[in-house]
Amino acid sequence: MPKAKPASRAPELQHQLRQILGHEQIRVKPYGKHLLIQLVQNDGADTMARLTDLGGGAYAAAFHSFTGRWEPLPGTGPLKEMAELLTTLVGVYLQPY
Repeated sequence: MPKAKPASRAPELQHQLRQILGHEQIRVKPYGKHLLIQLVQNDGADTMARLTDLGGGAYAAAFHSFTGRWEPLPGTGPLKEMAELLTTLVGVYLQPY
């Protein structure tokens, strides 16, 4: 079975995050081996987090801190599991303000 590229998983992740968070202001944008998670507001979209494809169906999460650095979050796993972990750890930053 061919490996799914991160870009093909973006709609799935976007749907999962919108269901978990309960709003439609989340957008997932593929960028190389990353899936960028953006919060869309009236003034544009802010990239808040990302999932990185590690191969074999596993992903790692990172949070885009206010210092401009990517801070790794604990754990790796399948896309659905990482979506749940991401919303648990940094879900407050993925809510509209």
